[in-house]
Amino acid sequence: MVAAALVLTVFSAAAQEEPDVLDGLEVPGLSSFAPPTTQGPLATAGEGEVTLSAHLTEEGPAISRGLVWRVFRPEADEEGKLPLVASAQGGSGVFMLDPGSYLVHASFGRAGATKRITVDRGARTESIVLDAGGLKLDAVLSDGQRIAAGKLKFSIYEEQPDATGERPLIVPDVSPNSVVRLNSGTYHVVSTYGAVNAVIRSDIHVEAGKLTEATVEHKAAELTLKLVRESGGEAIADTSWAVLTDSGDIVRESVGAFASMVLAEGDYAIVAKNRDRIYQRDFKVVAGRNQDVEVLAVEENGE
Repeated sequence: MVAAALVLTVFSAAAQEEPDVLDGLEVPGLSSFAPPTTQGPLATAGEGEVTLSAHLTEEGPAISRGLVWRVFRPEADEEGKLPLVASAQGGSGVFMLDPGSYLVHASFGRAGATKRITVDRGARTESIVLDAGGLKLDAVLSDGQRIAAGKLKFSIYEEQPDATGERPLIVPDVSPNSVVRLNSGTYHVVSTYGAVNAVIRSDIHVEAGKLTEATVEHKAAELTLKLVRESGGEAIADTSWAVLTDSGDIVRESVGAFASMVLAEGDYAIVAKNRDRIYQRDFKVVAGRNQDVEVLAVEENGE
């Protein structure tokens, strides 16, 4: 399927997500690191005071919330990990550190940047430019109808495939109208409506310091299949279903009196099996036209 339309809206300020948590957070651009060996306050005692701030762009204001700070020793330990000496979350952070060299990593959602700093016995201020923005995704049907949020999800991938030919997945299962914070650049976005074959792929560019809103258009419809003895009759229980494309590929199988699904527009064949008898019907999915599709339990000889 190819998107019939992609609507982009770019705003000058990236919206905020829920605050990040430290547990389980990935640190983009850094090798694995070792946790601190002692429990204590987030800003450990030391002789040099460092105030850290992060900005979406070079000229942008300091980010006031949603940041996660991690401060590392630059030399790996015996396990090849960078020792983590301090961490904090929120906005700008103040750290008391022993004099020496450190790697500071700031993350803001899925955006992040790392900077090497040198601490002496005095107070100093350091800033990190994340070069990041926000991405907000949604989808509609071809007639402009909104799609129920529970039936829609997005996955965000890197633009270019890796050595295996696959695009690395960055963020899975993104809900519509939620803001994902990303470093500036172009991303490959997959929008899935339902759980069968209504899939739209788009390349979307995120600008630093801005919120990009993207709305894709799905050409698909919601269908409910039922096997009946007469038109408008009751659905027959214990029916096995198979839905095939016009080329013969199976796209969906299920068992039950009703088979509900979302299908991309196109021509299909329905095969219903009940008590060792097989019934078949060809039908066409029209974008935006939700419908019940009945298969008549009638033998070819009319019995």
